[in-house]
Amino acid sequence: MIKGGFVFGAENGRGVTTCRTANGWSAPAFFAITGGSWGLQIGLEGVDLVMIIQNDDGMRQLMASKFQLGGDASAAAGPVGRHASANTDWKLDTEILTYSRAKGAFAGLTLTGAAIRRDEDSTRAIYGHLISTRSILEGKVAAPASAKEFLEAVRAAKAQAVASN
Repeated sequence: MIKGGFVFGAENGRGVTTCRTANGWSAPAFFAITGGSWGLQIGLEGVDLVMIIQNDDGMRQLMASKFQLGGDASAAAGPVGRHASANTDWKLDTEILTYSRAKGAFAGLTLTGAAIRRDEDSTRAIYGHLISTRSILEGKVAAPASAKEFLEAVRAAKAQAVASN
């Protein structure tokens, strides 16, 4: 995702999400995010973003039209760095965990809104055809081999977070 601003700001990009199911983590689903902001801000940065859906409420919010992260669903930053962690409620009260890595320089105090929608191009590229995001996140679609490393990283991050609490 690219984010930039000077008083008014904009962000646009793509990301990946997975949802906790009864059988572990779902196959990855892809999304596009577009948003804007206003406030004391300046800079330009690239952000890599992963969203982990912690429960059914988080998935319902993601599937709803006009979903706004922070406006419609609670969100918290996941563990930061290798051993440190942000203030995250690991008792599943948080609906969505977000992990991000930023490159560039950006500073500000802003009011922000972002809309998230399905990334059909990435879904077709990974699965070979269009599959509903709901089916993917509910665990009804087998994860492709290309998603193996991503899902292993999610499992490891969750295990690390549980072990540190």
